[in-house]
Amino acid sequence: MLYLFIRDSLPWLEEHGLGALRVFTFSTFQSAIAAFLSFLLVLIFGPMVINWLRRQKIGDTAEFDQAEVNRLMEGKKGTPTMGGVLIIAAITVTTLLLADLTNFYVRMGLVCVLVLGGVGMIDDWLKLTASRRDGSRQGLTSLEKLAFQVGLAAVLSYFTFNYGQNIEANHTFYFPLFKQWQIPLGLWAFIAVGTVVITGSSNAVNLTDGLDGLASGTMAIVAFTFLVLTLVVGLLTPWNDPVLNVLFLPHIKGSAEMAVMAGAMVGACLGFLWYNCHPARVFMGDTGSLALGGLMGYLAIVVRQELMLFLVGGIFVVEALSVVIQVSYFKYTRKRFGEGRRIFLMTPLHHHFQRKNWTENQIVVRFWLISAMLAALALATIKLR
Repeated sequence: MLYLFIRDSLPWLEEHGLGALRVFTFSTFQSAIAAFLSFLLVLIFGPMVINWLRRQKIGDTAEFDQAEVNRLMEGKKGTPTMGGVLIIAAITVTTLLLADLTNFYVRMGLVCVLVLGGVGMIDDWLKLTASRRDGSRQGLTSLEKLAFQVGLAAVLSYFTFNYGQNIEANHTFYFPLFKQWQIPLGLWAFIAVGTVVITGSSNAVNLTDGLDGLASGTMAIVAFTFLVLTLVVGLLTPWNDPVLNVLFLPHIKGSAEMAVMAGAMVGACLGFLWYNCHPARVFMGDTGSLALGGLMGYLAIVVRQELMLFLVGGIFVVEALSVVIQVSYFKYTRKRFGEGRRIFLMTPLHHHFQRKNWTENQIVVRFWLISAMLAALALATIKLR
């Protein structure tokens, strides 16, 4: 709204000596202000939301299938959950205020975060208030959540394919490191890739959200990396800047406005980390993790850097793979040998290290460090092209 007002009022503003406000129409400045504003919003409204969740008794149960982990996580019982509403609200308000709402990608990004946030909110509410309802369900089933995720991802991918602002670049699948490796995608292939990326990213972040500050801190690093990528891909063009030709990155017209959403994600995650760091005063729950992961996946699709997300978000990928590997191996060995066997002490992977007697702070900080190194490596691969 602010963007549109300033853009449409520039002649009047310049006439009255306020032309400097045009800086709010530059994506670089918008993204920086978005990070600051979303951080401030979460910081200011955090105590209010946390107190409301506490009054509603929407608290974590901290129950796992292993007694040792239950003992380690016992102190988290009753911690307000569903704090992801703070993140969603901050991203939405910041985007509505600072971004160009006529931009197709921005509108689709808002749809993504609001729908997935709504699905997570319903799941959290049903799950965390089940004790008040005799004989009621515990939450959305895995199949129901997956159906919502896949359906939304397919719709977003379809509209992005058909209505994106730079059709040729939008339909190409790019590979990090190899500048000549490009695969033109048809409609169904594009939808398949988009569905896998958005759904996989959403679930991976959800699985990672198990320790104080782990998901929020890691997501802040990933979002900042894609903020940089989005500005490069969206602002520079092969015609006015040789950088894209040297780096062999596609120019996606209109995608620079997604940097505002990326900046809002960075600020919201850092603001939430203020209350989510150990010992956590609030957890984001499925409300925040599904929305953050899905929006991150959609952003990767817009800038055509799906495989880059795989590298930058390596922590999320490894956490998700640990669950897939553990479950698959357990089922295989139970069928083959009559009893299920495990590769990890417990999954997702952060619980494996808890069982290895790493402290919670050690796990979280070390995962942050790995995520930061992966982000640096991902940005370095651009030059290696």
